[in-house]
Amino acid sequence: MTAANEPHVARNYAPLEITIASGDGAWVTDSDGKRYLDMLAGYSALNFGHRHPDLIRAATEQLGRVTLTSRAFRSDQLEPFAAALAALCGKDLVLPMNTGAEAVETGIKVARAWGYRSKGIPENEATIIVADGNFHGRTTTIVSFSDDEVARRDFGPFTPGFVSVPYGDADAIAAAIDENTAAVLIEPIQGEAGVIVPPEGFLRRVREITRENNVLMIADEIQSGLGRTGETFACDREQVVPDMYLLGKALGGGIVPVSAVAADENVLGVLRPGEHGSTFGGNPLAAAVGKAVVDLLATGQWQERARQLGAHLDGLLDGLVGKGITGYRSAGLWAGVDIDPSVGTGREITERLMARGVLAKDTHGQTVRFAPPLTIRGTELDWAVEQLEVALRG
Repeated sequence: MTAANEPHVARNYAPLEITIASGDGAWVTDSDGKRYLDMLAGYSALNFGHRHPDLIRAATEQLGRVTLTSRAFRSDQLEPFAAALAALCGKDLVLPMNTGAEAVETGIKVARAWGYRSKGIPENEATIIVADGNFHGRTTTIVSFSDDEVARRDFGPFTPGFVSVPYGDADAIAAAIDENTAAVLIEPIQGEAGVIVPPEGFLRRVREITRENNVLMIADEIQSGLGRTGETFACDREQVVPDMYLLGKALGGGIVPVSAVAADENVLGVLRPGEHGSTFGGNPLAAAVGKAVVDLLATGQWQERARQLGAHLDGLLDGLVGKGITGYRSAGLWAGVDIDPSVGTGREITERLMARGVLAKDTHGQTVRFAPPLTIRGTELDWAVEQLEVALRG
């Protein structure tokens, strides 16, 4: 279905020419009945696949009870969800929102409030250090510190208060900190940039720097968290615990939008009633699904599955280096594959893959991202990479 066949849909996306009608596990079926292996999983929103039975059960049961109360009243689902997620994160408090961008916006507000109320930064002088190549969402504040001109062009004026440094450079972060720095906001692995994995030890050094300078470390784990990298959080790969986790995508199980900020009382407790909120944030349906997602992760089996299958995918991709791909980066079941320009663009490769029954997404021209559901089987990964090998041949 082309844009001409969707005359009432705003053209803020350029989707592949496929219309998905149903999904099950790691597979989807289009409106013509053709099946495709989903190697994108909703940018990690579908970590547990399409229609995971435990998550559908939780949603269906809650649909039959109550779906929205607003935070003007308590619901019997919110505290169990918050308690379970706080335990998973090792934090005191959880602030539920809806989308990943809302979680980031919330984290920014909390960091600024903490800077003024706890650190003593002069009013309206707080700054937050971010990284070049970041992707934290598309709201006006967030694109203010993006270096992606497609995201920024014609959307100014922009919000001040951010300092950007090269990603993966801990020394640059240390040099950028001053008495008005409230936080360092970082993706443990940059997803939209092409699954960019920082140097070994980077996160540990950032944790040391922020602790030494009384600066919050905020980890945007919206894409990288909740099992994707073979750990509960990508920060776990370096045994790092940030002051604040920003979570989303997989937290809603691909059923409802659920996001959250998790931090200790001394950080998240700076908020006062009336200063921040959301009509749908923490609604009973979202809380029921979110709790079911946390219960799945609490077993540890999904993290282990991502580690094992990720190692398998890594080996498969390694065999294609020099055969149409110039390199790749991976962490668990997540990979950014750089396409040799001589064989095509990233978009062209995804179109060829789609023709062969595999769905993936390109980014930044020459990179194709793979982030299959954690429910995928090793034999399905074998088949997907076989299709990639064919696609690279043209």
